[in-house]
Order: sequence, then C-alpha cells, then structure tokens
Amino acid sequence: MKQKREDVRNVAIIAHVDHGKTTLVDELLKQSGVFREGQDVAERVMDSNDIERERGITILSKNTAVMYRNTKINIVDTPGHADFGGEVERVLKMVNGVILVVDAFEGPMPQTKFVLRKALELKLPVIVCINKTDRPEARPDQVVDEVLELFLELDADDAQLDCPFVYASAKTGVASLDSARAGSSMEPLFETIVNYIPAPEGDPESGTQVLISTIDYNEYVGRIGIGKVDNGTIKVNQEVVICNHHDPDKQMKVKVSKLYEFDGLSKVGIKEAGIGSIVAISGIADIHIGDTLCSPDSIHPIPFQKISEPTIAMQFMVNDSPLAGLDGKYVTSRHIRDRLFRELNTDVSLRVEETDTTECFKVSGRGELHLSVLIETMRREGYEFAVSKAEVLYRTDESGKRTEPMELAYIDVPNEFAGAVIEKLGQRKGELRNMGSISGGTYTRLEFSIPARGLIGYRGEFMTDTKGNGIMNTIFDGYAPYKGDIQYRHQGSLIAFEAGESITYGLYNAQERGTLFIGPGEKVYAGMVVGQTGRSEDIEVNVCKKKQLTNTRSAGADDALRLVPPRILSMEQALDFIDTDELLEVTPSHLRIRKKILDPTMRKRAAMRK
Repeated sequence: MKQKREDVRNVAIIAHVDHGKTTLVDELLKQSGVFREGQDVAERVMDSNDIERERGITILSKNTAVMYRNTKINIVDTPGHADFGGEVERVLKMVNGVILVVDAFEGPMPQTKFVLRKALELKLPVIVCINKTDRPEARPDQVVDEVLELFLELDADDAQLDCPFVYASAKTGVASLDSARAGSSMEPLFETIVNYIPAPEGDPESGTQVLISTIDYNEYVGRIGIGKVDNGTIKVNQEVVICNHHDPDKQMKVKVSKLYEFDGLSKVGIKEAGIGSIVAISGIADIHIGDTLCSPDSIHPIPFQKISEPTIAMQFMVNDSPLAGLDGKYVTSRHIRDRLFRELNTDVSLRVEETDTTECFKVSGRGELHLSVLIETMRREGYEFAVSKAEVLYRTDESGKRTEPMELAYIDVPNEFAGAVIEKLGQRKGELRNMGSISGGTYTRLEFSIPARGLIGYRGEFMTDTKGNGIMNTIFDGYAPYKGDIQYRHQGSLIAFEAGESITYGLYNAQERGTLFIGPGEKVYAGMVVGQTGRSEDIEVNVCKKKQLTNTRSAGADDALRLVPPRILSMEQALDFIDTDELLEVTPSHLRIRKKILDPTMRKRAAMRK
C-alpha cells in the first residue's frame, strides 16, 4: 500500500543560465546551518569543478540536502545552459517538484521555457522564485505576468497555474511572499517548499525499486549511482538486480556494497534507506544512467526520460603535427579512445563513434559549449589531440529531403548595434521572427530562427559587433529543411612557410599582411596557421626569416622593430575561427591552429580537385 513520507522533500532548482540558481542554493545551505559559525565558505559552493568556477556556469547537476525544522530537503542544482539540458532532463525523475528561478529584470528566457516544459510534462508542481529583486531595474510584477503567459503557452493545467510565487534576492539571502516587501531571511522559501512540494510516495512493503538518474565517478571507489528509492527499502549487502526499461535483455545480479545519503555538501554512509530517500550507491561496476535496481523476486524497471539527441559533431583525432608528443602525457589513439568512452559513463547527451580509421573518433554533443568543455577537461588531464571544425548532424525526412537542426536565438543588443546583428545573421540564413524594445527603449530584443551551423563561429564576431554589450541565448528548435550553403569565414589564414622558431624580423614583415596569433620565440612548422589575413585567400609567410647581416651600418638601420601585440585566441575563439580545411591542435599548454594538409603543394592540389 502506498504511503507518503512526510519528513522528506525532493526538489530541483531549474532556470536559465545566470539567473542565480547556485547562489540561491548557497543561501539555503547557509541558513539551514550546514556551515559552522565563522567557517570560510566560497561563493557558488556547489560549482566545485574548476571549469565551472572559471566560467561562472553550472555544468554538472549536483545533489545536496538541508534540514529545515524536522524536514529533510534534498536539493538538486541543475545547469542553466542549453548545451547541458541532458543533465536537467534526467534529474527531474528524482524529484517531486521544482523551483523555477527567474531573473526579476530579464524575465523568462529560452532555457526557462525548455526546463519548464520538461517539468510540466512530468506533472511536477512548480514554485516560481523571482530572483534578483534587489536589482535597481527589477520589474517583478511584469515578470510574474510573463511567467504566467509562459505557463499558458506550455499548456499547464489548472493546478500548475495556481503555483506560489516567492520574491527573493539570493545574493543578500532574503525571500518574501510579497513583491513590495523585502524579507529578512530565506524562511518564506523554506516554508513554501515544505507546504507546496508533495512528500515522496511509495510502498515500503513492496520490492526494492531505485531508478539511477546520475552517475558520479571516484577513482577510489569507481562508479557511484545516484537515484531515488521509489518503493521498498535498500540495504547494505542486499542482493539486487540491475534492469533497464529500454533494454529488456539487461538483467544482472549485483550486491550493494556501500550506501550513502546526502547531508549538506558531504555524503554520509548509512545502512538502510526507505522510500523518498535520494541515495548514492557504490561498488557496482556496471551501473548506468536509466538503470533500475530491483529486488530479485520483483523485477519491474522504471521508464526513463528519453534524452534529446545531439545536434553537432566534431572529429577527435591523434595529433600528427611535427610538434606532436612534446607536451602531452596521453597521446595515443588508445588513450583518447578510452577517455572518450569513459566520458559516456557520466554524460548521457554525448555520443562517441569509431570511424574508418583507428586514429579518429566522431564525438557528437548538444552544442559547441558542450564539446569545448570536454576538450578543456581532457586537455587539463594531460591529453594531447587534434579536433576538426564542428559540423551539424543532418537527417533525412520521410520524403527523402535533407533536414538540419534549427535554433531559436534571442538577442538583446543596444539599439545602435541591432542593424549589424540583423545583417550578419541574415548572411548566415537567419530569419528574423520578432523585434521589440526593452530596458526603457535603450535595448532591442531580436528573435531569430537560424540553422545551428549558422551560429558556429558567430559568438566571437557578435561580441566584436556589439562591443561586448550584446547578450545571445539560443535553444534547439527541431529539424527543418536544409537552408542552403553558408560561407563561414570571409578572411583567409596566414600560414607558416617553414619550420623553426618565430623571429621578430619575420613577424614584423608578416604583420603587414594581417593579424598575428603568435609572438616571437614560438615554435612553428610548415602548414601552421600563425594569423588571419584581410583577404579572402590564404597567404604563406615566413615568420622564421632572419635579417641578413652586413659589414656596413647605416643610421637607424638597427632601430627596434615594433610588433603589434598578437591576438591570443581562447579555446572557444580558436574553435570558432578554424575553417573546414583546418584543425585545432590541443595540448596541455598550447593551442595551435593548422591546415589539415601541411604540405603546400599537396594542399593546392586538393583545392584544385574540389
């Protein structure tokens, strides 16, 4: 018989990127007494990964738990960026309700719509938290109307429409149920969670059922499966069967060796857990996301949310440049293959396929950021490899026509830059759907429908065109008929003519041809891209050229040569810059752009064959 467990609440915090989810979790942790008095606590304590802290975004969903009076509240902090939507989709099966965080100035954004749709499809109750009410330009009452319009647009039922609204400033740690009155603590939000989010329900007497929604990995204990106990109980040393709703053949007897519950930021070992508990299970080597752990006498796998398919792919290959192997710790195809397949353990949105050659792997993900984070992570672990330009994954519809992934791009720019953005996106097959004025008429909001490949390499250009003042958010919008060819880059590359070390004299002559990416004293090889030209075709330059010395001197002949500081490309900028005939060489301490074919004669022949 089903029972409710009143002393537990399971809730996920969902929102668009940068609307304040992680800061909100910080305050809930602080005000529930997780940290001792005077303890030094980092900002955004849930963003534990180095890349998350540097970029200021959440990449992996994480679990924590706080006590409020006599109720344990399990909280899942989720990513807000569209590229990590797979993380959000799967954790929603673990919770009984969600807190939708919306910026009191920006209002609902593309990812707000995506995560809210997923929550409504699963019939989860929603608490709307209007955050950043302390911003001078905050407009909480209008944002409430916009959120309700979004609920109607997504066909929410009456119960979901009748959701509570909480007004908060996560930064100052206060919440209130009234937009006109500032609160003094987070208590109104805690109370709303306890009163509005339903208690988990299940049958404690039936067989064990635990759906694994997240996989953690620890090099000491291996794979750790995290999921909610739906029915029955789970105990240490209990024999269970791993099964999967989407794979009827998968059935395997295993033993639970260790069991943990979340308490604040740490995991605490326990002997047994009942319905509604979110637990971490270690000691099972072959556990995967979407698996259900069941009692051997009652095998009933739980259906799992189908994760959205990847839309973009890159080739990861062994680095075969003349400077290969000087820097990296792991350089062989076996190392790269093992690392990519290990990533599949924890990232459900990623696909890795072997190609015709053992030196190259096709890696597909949800977007450029998704794949660039993987590249950056591997690079920091000591891997050395090369990657190709991102390409979209095409499909064929029933009538045999080629279709491609489309994106909805929402762009906020100062009025004077709107024309440049419309022109650039028009060249990239973007279609302007909507245009309106925001921020008291100083900014324009543009809504475009654009092929996903049209946005590849555009972000850097966008920041230049808007002088860093533009904000662009995109979300996947299904497949549509192929829109025609797009020219990614209108400018060619400056290519090194010979191998050696870059010399000031050679660079001084080369800088007249375009913008340089390297300074003096850097190792180069023939076929390596050392800069960008102002022309449409590639130009070869000799950056290793030395000045010929003579016996005679003239006045001023040896004056210092002045070099323009080189443009140092970040990982994203380099991935944006490379063209279809180029590769990005990635090593732990260098990023080098190179031509796929290094030999200039062979390169010209290949171009003529096209």
